[in-house]
Parts: sequence; structure tokens; C-alpha cells
Amino acid sequence: MRLLIDANVILDVLQNRSPHVKDSSVIWKMCETRQAEGFVSSLTFANLVYVMRRELDPGQIEEVLHKLSLIFTFTELSPSDLTSAARLQWDDFEDALQSVTAERIHADHIVTRNVRDFSRSKVTAFTPSELRGRMEG
Repeated sequence: MRLLIDANVILDVLQNRSPHVKDSSVIWKMCETRQAEGFVSSLTFANLVYVMRRELDPGQIEEVLHKLSLIFTFTELSPSDLTSAARLQWDDFEDALQSVTAERIHADHIVTRNVRDFSRSKVTAFTPSELRGRMEG
């Protein structure tokens, strides 16, 4: 199963965000143990750095990138992604970019805590809890 992992799921684990860290950690572990193939867009990593820059120095940010790259595959943003996302005319351009990236990499699902933001996505979005339930059920 190919999953595009949204920034909030990664941040749940990196920042130990309660109560979300438990379910997000399960998704992380699925990718780490290769039960699922986890992808993270370059946009997501840029957003992670933006959020974490107050907490981490450049060396620590590089270390986080390295550790994430051992678990997840980073996917680039292409000019066609930008064009496709703009054509969607969603209120949130970043979510549109995530959606078209998921489509381009043939992801089975987007994993996010903001499922409602992806209601018009061609790739179905699930919360970590929902996906966990589907995997266990």
C-alpha cells in the first residue's frame, strides 16, 4: 500500500502531540517496517522545517531529514503539480498540491488528520485512526 503522509501526521510523532501521537506512530511504524510504502512530499518537509525551526538548529534539522528519509520516500514537486493544483481551485493550495502529488505517485491513500480538506481529492484521505482501523479490520 502506498501512502502520502501529510505534515500533521509527521509532526504528531516528532513533537509527541497528545492524543494524536499514538495513531500517527502506528502509521509511521507501518512505513518503517515496510507494511506500507510511505511518501512525504517536499512541500511537507519544507512545512516541517518551518514549524520546527524555532526548536531545532540547522544540524538537528538535517538529522531529522536523514532519519525521515530512512523511513519515508521524499517526492519532489513538479511544475505540472503546481499547474494541476491551481486548476483544482481549492481554497487551500497546499492541500491541492498534496492531492495532485498523491495522484501522481499513485498513492492508495492520503494520511492526514484533516480529512475534510481532501473531500474533493481523487485519492481518498483517512485519519491515522481510520486507516489503522481498516488495516486491523
